Amino acid sequence: MAENLTSHRPGLAVTLKLAAIFLFVLLGALVKATADEVPPGQAVFFRSAFAIPVILVWLVLRGQLRQGLITMRPGFHFWRGIMGTTAMGLTFTGLGLLPLPEVTAIGFATPIFTVILAAILLGERIRMIRVTAVLIGLVGVVIMLWPRLSGAESLQEGATLGALLILFATMLRSVVQIHVRRMVETEHTAAIVFYFSLTATFLALLTVPFGWVPPSPHAAGFLISAGLIGGVAQIMITSAYRFGGASLLAPYEYASMIFAVIIGYVWFGETPTLVMLGGAALVIGGGVLVIWRERQLGVERPKSRAVSDPKAG
Repeated sequence: MAENLTSHRPGLAVTLKLAAIFLFVLLGALVKATADEVPPGQAVFFRSAFAIPVILVWLVLRGQLRQGLITMRPGFHFWRGIMGTTAMGLTFTGLGLLPLPEVTAIGFATPIFTVILAAILLGERIRMIRVTAVLIGLVGVVIMLWPRLSGAESLQEGATLGALLILFATMLRSVVQIHVRRMVETEHTAAIVFYFSLTATFLALLTVPFGWVPPSPHAAGFLISAGLIGGVAQIMITSAYRFGGASLLAPYEYASMIFAVIIGYVWFGETPTLVMLGGAALVIGGGVLVIWRERQLGVERPKSRAVSDPKAG
């Protein structure tokens, strides 16, 4: 089956993007629900291993299995796997220590850090608008983290550590996005998606000596569901960029905050603080400004964005 040509169908693109974002937030909730029972490395294994069959079936149906198994630069996939898996593990650890909306909000800083790293690593020029966006976003990050780092609030045990882990994971995801921008020059999207899941599964197995446990039936069900959902969500978000450009779809990433607040409240009884929401608003504002500026410049990176999932690492 030949690969379908890209077409401009914005309604379908937005629908697929929103559905994928919801599924990624749901995935995070499923992992969070098992955090007291299953160590993060084991959760990473379930998330990655059970996504592989879904991805393989998708590649077969699209006639891309060959492209998904062939790579010109295996070393690039290895390092993408190392960084992405580390980010995923840190995120899963943080999910057990912080409310779901807070984890989601800190993750919004990924585009801000990506702009900074693009200037440092790729030599991209950053003019005043994007400098302003970065500064706004960084102020928002500081506001969100300040109660955790200053001791101004009564903290649950480990919440400060959780905030730092999520911040570090966010920085790593920015590095991954920069790395993927280089990978798409030679690597097929299918290969990037498949080999990340494969590498993450293998790396997760290395954490077995650090305390894997036999999960209860409900925990196993949650984690298997997380893997399957992750595979489906990856397919949806990749497909979304076949029908709409990055500049169209990027702002919808922030719908995850709405989903996280609703799921966090209904499932875990979590209510976001005004300080956290205020900081998140600034981070989102900075991110939207970056998106607007890139749209003005006509900068579109659909391939790199389609395979760089902030939720999956």
